[in-house]
Amino acid sequence: MKSLSEIETTTKRASKAAGFSWGVAEEVGKSIRLLELFGLAGIKNLNEYFKSRSSKKFENLDLVNENNTSNKFPFCPIIVGVSFLDQIRSLKKFNKITFNEISYPLLILPFLSRSSEIIGKKIHVKFDNYEFLLNLNVKISSNLFNKDYPTIANIVEIIILDNEDNFSDQDWKSLYKLSEETFVEETDSLKQGAAGAGLTDND
Repeated sequence: MKSLSEIETTTKRASKAAGFSWGVAEEVGKSIRLLELFGLAGIKNLNEYFKSRSSKKFENLDLVNENNTSNKFPFCPIIVGVSFLDQIRSLKKFNKITFNEISYPLLILPFLSRSSEIIGKKIHVKFDNYEFLLNLNVKISSNLFNKDYPTIANIVEIIILDNEDNFSDQDWKSLYKLSEETFVEETDSLKQGAAGAGLTDND
């Protein structure tokens, strides 16, 4: 089994050989490492994308907007991913960001996952019949794992979620009330022993 370090290093070098700058190649290496760590087919999809670049053209996207439409060719997932990651602090003001025609859309997920960590918010991603929840770069959850992902996604929706509790106020109050049974009633002896309450100066 290949180590994550080996995956990242080889991916970085292969990305440079495929025509990307060393800076972008380094970001690709980190991202493919994440996909493989989370059990997603990063190496497979990257290989297929690199092979397709020899016969197909892809459009770069340097400035990400709320709605992004390609002019002629499908978007390059790597450039979209890097641009999104670079601009996430300004993009977080949008509730939903859409793209049309992103090639090998699985490859944008790790960039979005890392973006989720930067802004401290979960990100929900949808394309075709696939849905992913990116949780602060700690985990990627999906309704479909171990599947063949599309080579082109006609519509990609990225929704930045507001931070909310996963439980009701009533559930919290019930749990908190139970926790109160561990509280110790404050007594004079406890007050005397509390930090900073001593009468002796040791200096």
